[in-house]
Amino acid sequence: MCVYIATSIDGFIAGEDDDLSWLPTDVDPSTSEPGALGYEQFIEGVGALLMGRRTYDVVRSFGVEWPYGERPVLVATRRPLDGDPPPSVTAVAGTIDDLIARARAVAGDAAVYLDGGDLIRQAAAADLIDDLTLTLAPVALGRGRALFPGLDRPYPIKVLSHHTFAGGMVQLRCRPDRSPAGG
Repeated sequence: MCVYIATSIDGFIAGEDDDLSWLPTDVDPSTSEPGALGYEQFIEGVGALLMGRRTYDVVRSFGVEWPYGERPVLVATRRPLDGDPPPSVTAVAGTIDDLIARARAVAGDAAVYLDGGDLIRQAAAADLIDDLTLTLAPVALGRGRALFPGLDRPYPIKVLSHHTFAGGMVQLRCRPDRSPAGG
C-alpha cells in the first residue's frame, strides 16, 4: 500500500473547501534532485488506486479528462457515485482491511496507490501502509484538511531518503517504523 501525496509545511493536504491552489503547477521535474520520485514514474508501478470519496469528488470537479486512464480506481463510499463515472471506477464499501484486500486483488503484483486523507489515516492506524512519499510544499496554510488527523497514537515513520524536488519542494521517501523502538 503506497501513499504519494503533497502536503503544506504545516501538514495540510488541502486548504479550506478542498482548495489545492497552493500546490505549484509549473513544476519542471528535470530540476529535481536525482532520486526524487516524480508522479509519472510513481504511477507507472501502480496497478490500482484506492481513493476516498471526497478525493474522487475533488478530482472530478477539476473538469478535465480522468487523470488515471484505464487504471482501476476503487472509490470508498457508502453513497452512489454521481453522474457518469469513468468506466475504470468502481464504488466499494467496507472496513479499511476489506478495502485494501480488494484493492490488492485488483492490482495483482503491482502497487496499490492509497489516496485520500481519511483513508490514509485509517490505513496508518491499522498499520497497513508500506511506503510513503511525502512532498512538502514551501507554504504554511494554517487550516484545511490535515494529513493524519485523529490518530489515536503516534505513527513512527522512518525517513529513507530526502530530495529537493522541483518548485522548491522537499520530498521525503518513508516507511512506517515498525521496529520495537519506533512504535
